[in-house]
Amino acid sequence: MKRVFLLLFFLFFVGCEKIEVYKKSKDGKPVIFKPGEVQCVECTMQLETKLHSAQAIMPNGRVYFFDDPGCLAKWYLNQKEKDKIKLWIYTDDTHRYIDARKAWYKLGDKTPMNYGFGAYEKKVAGAVGFEEFLAMMARGENMTNPAIRKRFLEQK
Repeated sequence: MKRVFLLLFFLFFVGCEKIEVYKKSKDGKPVIFKPGEVQCVECTMQLETKLHSAQAIMPNGRVYFFDDPGCLAKWYLNQKEKDKIKLWIYTDDTHRYIDARKAWYKLGDKTPMNYGFGAYEKKVAGAVGFEEFLAMMARGENMTNPAIRKRFLEQK
């Protein structure tokens, strides 16, 4: 029994890489990260790329990372002082971080957590604004919902 405990202790504490849940931003701008260096605060998945990622910067400079726009929405809907949080989203069309409140969101993209909302700087057909995107996520109208996924795939 003691050997099992020691093995588990070793594997868990010694064998784990340090993965950060947050970093700091001094100027309120998005933070650069390396693949596998940070994880999503909502689903705890490691971020391997900027594609589909988002960042929330709190008033104290703490930066929270998200691997999927849907994770950002789920987290954001539970925040109290929403207007004090800076939100950045990496766009599929211009491949840069922009203000998430100004982005357009289109259902049907392949995203890490399969919520299916791609973010765009320029409006594309079928895209909705930030508030409608949040409302759709709150209602469960995303690609993780089998009824929505089926209806969406039938339209193609």
